Amino acid sequence: MPNRTHTATAPTRIDLAGGTIDIWPLYLFHDGACTVNAAISLRAHVEVQPRTDGRIELRSIDTGKHVAAGHWRELGTSELPLLSLAARHFSLENATLVTRGESPAGAGIAGSSALTLATCGALARWSGTALDDECLLQTAMNIECQTIHVPTGVQDYRPALYGGIAAIELRVDRIARVNLDVDAQALEQRIVLAYTGAPRNSGTNNWEITKRHIDGDRHIFDCFERIRDTAAAMRTALERGDWDEVGRQIAKEWENRKRLAPGVSTPAIDDLMARAAAAGATAAKVCGAGGGGCLFCYGPPNARAAIADALARGGARLLDFRIETDGLRLE
Repeated sequence: MPNRTHTATAPTRIDLAGGTIDIWPLYLFHDGACTVNAAISLRAHVEVQPRTDGRIELRSIDTGKHVAAGHWRELGTSELPLLSLAARHFSLENATLVTRGESPAGAGIAGSSALTLATCGALARWSGTALDDECLLQTAMNIECQTIHVPTGVQDYRPALYGGIAAIELRVDRIARVNLDVDAQALEQRIVLAYTGAPRNSGTNNWEITKRHIDGDRHIFDCFERIRDTAAAMRTALERGDWDEVGRQIAKEWENRKRLAPGVSTPAIDDLMARAAAAGATAAKVCGAGGGGCLFCYGPPNARAAIADALARGGARLLDFRIETDGLRLE
């Protein structure tokens, strides 16, 4: 067994357009489906530390929970299920696994996916398991699916692995990540990211929507057609550096998303967005499935400070971030 500490970190993301359509098999029903997202510097952190007593300990700094066992086969999944499932998959022995995240719980910026990918990367390195990128992505996605007991989307693991601003093309033959040539600083200067103070459960929201789609709900199908078209338009606007059009597509994405389910927005979210608009924001949307978590507001760079102040006065917690060009880091 290794006798030194292994660490891994992976970025979270802001979903700019095309969320939820990335859940299999929804994208197969919408030709040309893609998502557009940007990795951000709020990272998940994992350490695998050697022990000398032969035991295993799993520790989550964020939740304050820990699990100890004499062998990976003894790990249950009632406490720290994600870490337990990952430790069992990689046959972790004689080690302590410690995790923490920089994003708030239930923020909607893929903190759990970043943590899962970083955990799998660290454990693969620790155990000497050779995983190519696709295998690492598939392993992380499936372990998170086992944890939350509903299907997961495919988009969130790619910013965690690669960083950057990208389109995730949801094709029949494969999932293709296409790096977008975008001025990251110009995008940063137009976005204010804030936590609403209320976490959300994206697994539950997305699963209800998925079931309705599979059951043939025409309204849901039409919503996803619009979400698909908006993501394509967002990609084009970003590649052209057409910042006014980016704002228009963010606004359109939010209108499309609200039509998916009544709980996507809340009075608190509506209030924060109204405050931001009065301060100069031209668009806003909730990150992830909605119902809480983070939102981001978009506007001209010279209005950014006023937008941030308006959100703070409305009770939101501002999150400092930058667009992250690096993905998974292993040491």
